[in-house]
Amino acid sequence: MRAVIQNSVGGPEVLFVAEQPDPSPGPGEVLVRVKAAGINPVDGAVRGGFYPLLGEPPFILGWDISGTVAALGSGVTAFKVGDEVFGMPRFPKQAGAYAELAAAPAGEIAAKPTAIDHVHAAALPLAGLTAWQGLVRHGGLQAGQRVLVHAGAGGVGHLAVQIAKARGAWVASTASPDKTDYVRSIGADEVIDYTKGEFAGKAGDLDLVLETVGGDHAADSLKVLRDGGVLVSLLAVPDAVKANAKERNIRVERMSVTPDREGLVELARLVDAGRLAPHVAKTFPLDQAGAAHTFLATRPIGKVVLTV
Repeated sequence: MRAVIQNSVGGPEVLFVAEQPDPSPGPGEVLVRVKAAGINPVDGAVRGGFYPLLGEPPFILGWDISGTVAALGSGVTAFKVGDEVFGMPRFPKQAGAYAELAAAPAGEIAAKPTAIDHVHAAALPLAGLTAWQGLVRHGGLQAGQRVLVHAGAGGVGHLAVQIAKARGAWVASTASPDKTDYVRSIGADEVIDYTKGEFAGKAGDLDLVLETVGGDHAADSLKVLRDGGVLVSLLAVPDAVKANAKERNIRVERMSVTPDREGLVELARLVDAGRLAPHVAKTFPLDQAGAAHTFLATRPIGKVVLTV
């Protein structure tokens, strides 16, 4: 099979296409013929050696896949050859999504949403599961609550805004001035231009904040949360922020996404019901993975996807 590999850590130029042995599905696994592979910021961090999830190169990047079942390992009964599937297998271990074939545990993939193509389905798993797990599993989101999603035009953020609205929340979101119209178009009730001063002065009395940015955002988020609210962060939260939160009975959750078939099923249900639409800013062919990483670093709206 053709796959994108790297023999050293570094910039996008270290990525290249090479022939690799076809993977075989083990017991409880399926072999997926990959049609599209989503790219996420974590991919670039691993590529550059800043987040060494996969150890030393060589390795194949990527976790988001959408494709068709090519073969079944022993004991798999939930799928058949030819089924269209999507998922985020094995994270944070190597899944090898940037390739023509990928073996995945059957319990970590699900039937692809029927309302979208493979490109858009590949944009959904990691970012969508991060948003779903952050809001619902860690945040305990309920209908009628007031929610702030940081970076509402980003990969996680644009899905989180839609998920929160689909679950009946009032949603505020931060965005740069060139992206505020987009964030409003996907359902945000209040869009805050973060370049015009502190967002804490523009929203308040919130039940839940999903923090996706870092820096001072965790500390500033406490200013808009009600006592007893919840701060869910994708990044480490400083001890001083945790101490301040404890004084106000604000629960602080530091999360990392995990494979989740139940979550994938729920995301697919929302997509097929017209309540959730992953946005793909641009696609690149497999042999332009380096260019795709370079483009993702410009922080486009939504996601970037490799076509296989």
